[in-house]
Amino acid sequence: MKILLVGEINLDIILQGGQSAPTPGREVLVDDFAMSLGSSCAITGAGLVRLGNPAAYFGRAGEDLGGQFCVQRMEALGLDVSQVKLSPHLKTGVTVSITSGQDRSLVSYLGATTVLKSADIPDSLFQGFDHLHCSSYFIQRGMHPGFEDLYQRASRHGLTTSLDPACDPAGDWQSDLKRVLRHVDVFLPNEVELEGITGERDPAAGLRALDNGRTLPVVKLGSRGAMALHAGQPVEAAAPVVEAIDVTGAGDCFNAGFLHAWLHKWPLEDALQFAVACGSFSIRGLGGTGAQATEEQAWELLRTAGVQTGSAKR
Repeated sequence: MKILLVGEINLDIILQGGQSAPTPGREVLVDDFAMSLGSSCAITGAGLVRLGNPAAYFGRAGEDLGGQFCVQRMEALGLDVSQVKLSPHLKTGVTVSITSGQDRSLVSYLGATTVLKSADIPDSLFQGFDHLHCSSYFIQRGMHPGFEDLYQRASRHGLTTSLDPACDPAGDWQSDLKRVLRHVDVFLPNEVELEGITGERDPAAGLRALDNGRTLPVVKLGSRGAMALHAGQPVEAAAPVVEAIDVTGAGDCFNAGFLHAWLHKWPLEDALQFAVACGSFSIRGLGGTGAQATEEQAWELLRTAGVQTGSAKR
């Protein structure tokens, strides 16, 4: 399975171990620092490569130190970056993450994240790929008029598709997302995003609200694991207990694990459990790509935690 990722490129500045969020006029100390590849889509892509899937990236960034760092890091992680273009007229986006083992606070400069448009993506790009994944629906403003077109074209070329919406910084969740989802095979929100999009506080109710006859919605529940629906009934996977260093990118590593399993047609229960293991494994390192699991490492984490899995286990 060869995977095409179309999305944002940004630099992550990780400040780890902050005891509180900064307030005006005061300084907050942290325990550690890292400069890391950011963007939900790129972290998911790197996780897919780590699990053994060939993947290529299409995106735009600035021809600045941040853009060069991100592209070099993507290439080092095994992503094909031949379709990534750096421009001297753009600034690469930056996210500062103040993180602990439990949660994180983010401050972002979007920069080039907003410039990509569906019209920039030719049909010829789809050739040779089996699956399309995009992330950060709400902040890729340039793509908003064209997301539906992009997914329709990918489907016509025989690709399966997936989408992670990420958070809406405006908090109003108003968009044409549900129309776009008619052309999406797998939808991967977290619990906050699912509630914002559907208005449902109960995850199972939120998943049912997204039922359109095509899309498989899967909700990430953090330390509680994940949930999907099968024949209208909740299927859940618990998260193994691990010592958390940094939760940055855990949801994106979950995405990689679930898509790896789904594309290889594993049973839904196994796909969920494997994805949760990939997300849990990732929080043991700093940054979204600091501790991404191989397939064997994900299964080993589940075995060590005493989690029973089904027929997909190797």
